[in-house]
Amino acid sequence: MSDYATSDDSFVPLKIVIAGGFGVGKTTLVGAVSEIPPLTTEETLTAASVDHDSLDGVPEKDATTVAMDFGRITLSAHHMMLLLFGTPGQKRFWFMWDHLASGAIGAVVLADTRRLADCFAAVEYFEQRGLPFVVGVNEFDDAYRYTPEEVKAALHLRSDTPVMCCDARATGSARNLLITLVEHAHARSLAARAAAGDVPRPASAPESASEPESAQPVPTSPPRSPA
Repeated sequence: MSDYATSDDSFVPLKIVIAGGFGVGKTTLVGAVSEIPPLTTEETLTAASVDHDSLDGVPEKDATTVAMDFGRITLSAHHMMLLLFGTPGQKRFWFMWDHLASGAIGAVVLADTRRLADCFAAVEYFEQRGLPFVVGVNEFDDAYRYTPEEVKAALHLRSDTPVMCCDARATGSARNLLITLVEHAHARSLAARAAAGDVPRPASAPESASEPESAQPVPTSPPRSPA
């Protein structure tokens, strides 16, 4: 049975941001994994963008996202509907990031080892806002292969930030990256609640004799970035 399914009210919608530098594969990833025709806002690169968009490392790129990408993947086994919002990579469109990140449970930061510095801005953006993220190393065909540990060290990431090698063109690879992000965001949320003393009570240990035995643990709410 397919992991894709027609969503209904029993599926939890989770907003996820797909970020990274110019030409790193954000639109490709959204398109590869989306179960619906993805919404894209790509425009053709023209001579007017020469002074703004460097094509170093991606000389074949002829279009760019100017607002956002949108796609959706429903994971029936997990009762989740992931809403994917791809950000524009160029600095002149970064004003869109605050809007796209609002209400998100986490982010995927795509990295290209040929131009690793291009993902620094995205890493810093989500670290400053306390939003959980994972780094996906998009392994382009002509790129040198580095281990996730080497990339984590180069980016000076927190020890608990997942780094995965991936192929943004492959549905299964993109899907695994998204699942890792959801698991990471969930773990961060539980850790934050535990630190605050707000830990869900097991259903088998009611607070008092008057509490119904069928009482359930408090649902875990998605993590929110600070205002």
